Amino acid sequence: MQVSFGVLGPVAVWDGTGEPIDVKGPKHRAVLARLIVARGRVVPVDRLVDDLWAAPPPGAVGAVRTFVAALRRALEPHRPPRQPARLLVTEGPGYALRAARDAVDAWRFEAAVAGSPDEPAQRTLDRLDRALGWWRGPAYAGFDDESWARPERGRLEQLRLYAVESRAGALLALGRAAESVADLDAHVAEHPWREEAWRLLALALYRTDRQGDALAVLRRARDLLVDQLGIDPGPRLRRLETDILRQAEPADTAGDPGPPGDGVLAEMSADRVWAETAAAYDQTVASGARARIESTVGLLRSLALTGGAGLEAARRQRFATIAAAEQLGDPELAARVIGGYDVPAIWTRSDDPEQAARIVAAAERALAALHPDSSAATRARLLGTIAVESRGIRAARGPEAAREAERIARGLADPVLLAFALNGVFMQSFQVAGLAPERDAIGTEIVALATRHGLPTYQVLGHLIRLQARSALGDFAGADRHAAAADGVAERHERPLVAVFTRWYRALRLAATGAAVPEVEAAYRSAAAQLTGTGMPGVERGLLPLALLCLQVWHGRPADPDEHPDWGPYAPWARPLVLLAQGRPADAAGALRQSPEPPPDLLFEALWCLTGQAAIMLEDRPVLERAHAALAPAAHELAGAGSGMLTAGPVAQHLDRLGAALRRTPG
Repeated sequence: MQVSFGVLGPVAVWDGTGEPIDVKGPKHRAVLARLIVARGRVVPVDRLVDDLWAAPPPGAVGAVRTFVAALRRALEPHRPPRQPARLLVTEGPGYALRAARDAVDAWRFEAAVAGSPDEPAQRTLDRLDRALGWWRGPAYAGFDDESWARPERGRLEQLRLYAVESRAGALLALGRAAESVADLDAHVAEHPWREEAWRLLALALYRTDRQGDALAVLRRARDLLVDQLGIDPGPRLRRLETDILRQAEPADTAGDPGPPGDGVLAEMSADRVWAETAAAYDQTVASGARARIESTVGLLRSLALTGGAGLEAARRQRFATIAAAEQLGDPELAARVIGGYDVPAIWTRSDDPEQAARIVAAAERALAALHPDSSAATRARLLGTIAVESRGIRAARGPEAAREAERIARGLADPVLLAFALNGVFMQSFQVAGLAPERDAIGTEIVALATRHGLPTYQVLGHLIRLQARSALGDFAGADRHAAAADGVAERHERPLVAVFTRWYRALRLAATGAAVPEVEAAYRSAAAQLTGTGMPGVERGLLPLALLCLQVWHGRPADPDEHPDWGPYAPWARPLVLLAQGRPADAAGALRQSPEPPPDLLFEALWCLTGQAAIMLEDRPVLERAHAALAPAAHELAGAGSGMLTAGPVAQHLDRLGAALRRTPG
């Protein structure tokens, strides 16, 4: 039976029949609450220690493990001895709560509040009444002063206030304005900075034929905002006042208070600030001004970091912005626009290779057009852009541009520019196998630089680079630390894509540390499910079938002949093995002869291992020799593990197989 968790009030747990589960003392509840806040992500033991105690006592780590063991007994009382926990799991350096989406009241509440914008008002009212009924007190009650709980408590409280206002809007839409007045009056008294609450109260009064009271409410709201915050009411309040004075039906719909958090001035004023700033910008910066194009680059950079639809939108608009800058005929402007999109990149396959090639060409044009006295920083950004955007392809210009960008950046002592240049150096560090130590050094410098100068996005990049490098070298204790550090920075700075990479890393870790093949396959599939909708087709396409094929090759199992997955860009290296599994050796031999050399990217060694395995099975000596020579420099690494996503096992094992095949295959 599914265990359910409650945090909309004191932390509580219930079994499948609704009976409370005793989770012991306050520290046990704190561990459980901290894991719920993490929403399925791993919380390292060291982090738990720091969060549970201001001054950790001796033996704090052991105490945390004791709390976890007790929680596991309470949550899964019938779990057989030595069987791994399925709910409160150990992963890498810490623990995670693998609760179902509907098993935590706060998560259910969030989904219920989102609802559907097109549903009938009565259904909205019923949905919100049900959701608000789940609250038993302040969220995470008892942990009010804990820094790890404070952001989530505030977020949930804002959602609750939004739900209260949405419920009032539904009552108004149903023609039941009188029923909402008392609740709204109490609501604005308790939360006087919420403009939407004032608007709904005034509207409810107006619709119960209390025009004077409605106008008085709007005057109170105006006075409060002007006197206490020094700002005028927003447009919805102003429009409502105008409509009431005209005795007209208000234009704003009653049941639409806007997105969660809309109208919060003191605690959640980001939407209002954004709207007013954007309006001021629109009014003061002339249409067609060059400043608009440069500002667009900053917006696209921020948009890309949100992932998903934001990343896709940023990618769509990026080249359009470059083209607009080039059309103005100002090489300096074009150069700043091209080089200003310094979004860190961790994956060596572009999401849009054709666009990447166009950006490289635009950067080359801008470099050629720059005046000799142009800023060295501008030149370095263009070179860094060329290095990053030409990743994963064999072109002499990429490595050359990376080295030159790094040289200029070091001379200028600009930390942001140097971090960007080092990203380009990293992207061009795959020309031969076996360079994980060099990439580890790059990641180390980026982490130190970003930490020293407060650059969280580059902190994440540095930790992910080191995660990849330590994985390639088989140092999973070190990789665990960098996965946890990346997750921590991402959680604090709202970088949602990081969890995608660390989830894949944990699947890789299972594979590399000897977990059963079915368990690894399940972990890969779970990680792949997280990729959907992230806006990263360069990562997503073909990765899951490639990971599964690498696992099969490592363990001496044939490819699945009946599966027809989308191999994406990895089809040339997978096809010979699939054809062999289908009993078509002649076709496989032809496919092997046509397969290109693997590109210089994170999967270089893994793809050579697949090619080598096909060559072993087909006794193709020339390919055997090429595969052995390509893999030899990486003899000390795990094939593919440098991606942080998958592995085909130790390169040394593949070299042994290739060597044995060469000895028995005639020259």
